[in-house]
Amino acid sequence: MLEQISLFFISLIANTFSSLAGGGAGLIQLPALLLLGLPFSIALATHKIASVALGLGAVTRYLKEDLIQRKLALLMLVSGLPGVVLGGFIIINIPDHIASFALGILTMMLGIYSILSPNLGTVYQAKNMQTQGLLLGGMGLFFIGILNGSLTSGTGLFVTLFLIRWFGLDYKHAVAYTLILVGVFWNGAGAVTVGLLSDIKWDWLFVLLLGSFIGGYIGSHLAILKGNRLIKRSYEIITITISLQLLWKAST
Repeated sequence: MLEQISLFFISLIANTFSSLAGGGAGLIQLPALLLLGLPFSIALATHKIASVALGLGAVTRYLKEDLIQRKLALLMLVSGLPGVVLGGFIIINIPDHIASFALGILTMMLGIYSILSPNLGTVYQAKNMQTQGLLLGGMGLFFIGILNGSLTSGTGLFVTLFLIRWFGLDYKHAVAYTLILVGVFWNGAGAVTVGLLSDIKWDWLFVLLLGSFIGGYIGSHLAILKGNRLIKRSYEIITITISLQLLWKAST
């Protein structure tokens, strides 16, 4: 019972911060599963399945808002899902310390870029919605999808910043797209792919799903309530923290 309660609060905290910042649930949840004794492949598969509930919790809150455009949502699905599946097969051939180091450097660059750009993502100014812009954006989302399928945590943060820079979204809209499209559909495809290649800790899954769902709802509510400034600061804190954790992991 103590183990189940601990798992619930780990999942709740991780996914509340993740839904507020637009990614990063694996910062807390995946290492916790590893510390509790799961092998990496089983921990990764269990984490990815649980993270789908984060998206569902966010959907429950964001359905009350009018933040999603059908055209961009469809582009994220068509472009990102093939990359996610491909990445799920790639991960089994990449040494974990190399993947962690590369992701750590890239994630830190995201956080530093946001910190040095004080007005980034504070105003919604849609752009690149014509055919050429959508095609190039789709290519970017495909490669981020590969990262999402093959690496362990924080790749939703890449999607959030990409949507802001390329399509001109503000943080509130970008996080909504990330949590709904990445959280439910990308992570769902990744969970199925990795789950077919590895075992799953089924007796831990219910409390992880419950914590992810509630955390997704709470974080999304705070993001909508407090607006872009809080989301931006949360994004920067999460990206820097994740990058330091990944670099430390790669060096040990």
